[in-house]
Amino acid sequence: MATLARDTRGRTRPEPECPVRTPFQRDRDRIIHSKAFRRLKDKTQVFIAPEADHFRTRLTHTLEVCQIARTIARGIGLNEDLTEAIALGHDLGHTPFGHAGEEVLNRVHPGGFSHNEQSLRVVDVLEAGGLNLTWEVRDGILNHPWRGSPATEEGRCVQLADRIAYVNHDIDDAVRGGILKGDELPKDAVEVLGDTHGKRINTLVIAAIEQSLEMGRVMLRGEILEALDRLRSFLFERVYVDSAAKKEEEKAKGVVESLYRYYVLHPGEVPLSYDVDPGPEVRACDYVAGMTDRFAIAQYNKLFVPRTWKLDQ
Repeated sequence: MATLARDTRGRTRPEPECPVRTPFQRDRDRIIHSKAFRRLKDKTQVFIAPEADHFRTRLTHTLEVCQIARTIARGIGLNEDLTEAIALGHDLGHTPFGHAGEEVLNRVHPGGFSHNEQSLRVVDVLEAGGLNLTWEVRDGILNHPWRGSPATEEGRCVQLADRIAYVNHDIDDAVRGGILKGDELPKDAVEVLGDTHGKRINTLVIAAIEQSLEMGRVMLRGEILEALDRLRSFLFERVYVDSAAKKEEEKAKGVVESLYRYYVLHPGEVPLSYDVDPGPEVRACDYVAGMTDRFAIAQYNKLFVPRTWKLDQ
């Protein structure tokens, strides 16, 4: 099942090989050292602007996906370096304020917006003129959503790990934030997967390894997958839509839309590093999508919130 580094389809721009690292190791390192990766620490996962320290961010989500994906990859003999590179890069294109920001840009930007396509654009174009990653890593990044069809088993591994990670850590954060109580989780899913965060992840990872080895491809099915999907549906019912934790989303959407429309009309105020497309809409979209939550709020305050005025004495 493993994708061998020596069999890579290569890079868009040929370059000399490294004497000590495989192509996939180099891709992983390029992603980790990118500015877009560092910005993930200040981007929302689910809960916007929490005051407590222990809620997930887009960066910690990425690291949890990476850990789960590497465990599954090792268990079934996949290429761990390729798996890790895809996992670390899969959310680089996410907007500020999580899926709320993505929803806005998809609505107002001509041609729409999706974070997985933007993640590929980040590594291909926006980050340091393009990271020139291998075809396999780029494919995994683009196709990581559940609806996607990754060409490699490593890409499928990250796709599955993404769902395992966010379902479980979003439950953990919702309980921590008082949105849910642990005993409110669907009993049928808890009986299958376990009654703690650690037990559920362990059950899912072991099942993924066993079923994948049996089927000869990355796989999760049967009552285990049904239980995971039941928890995901429960999160949509109780957390992702109309919960107290989501009450700031409309304000966040207003921030993103206002910034996008402003920079479309004022392309000269978009940093030169985003001057990779002549269209003002694309430049505005690239700039706003790359912002952290804090920076977006600061820019909004700078552009739209009146400053106090004092008469000079």
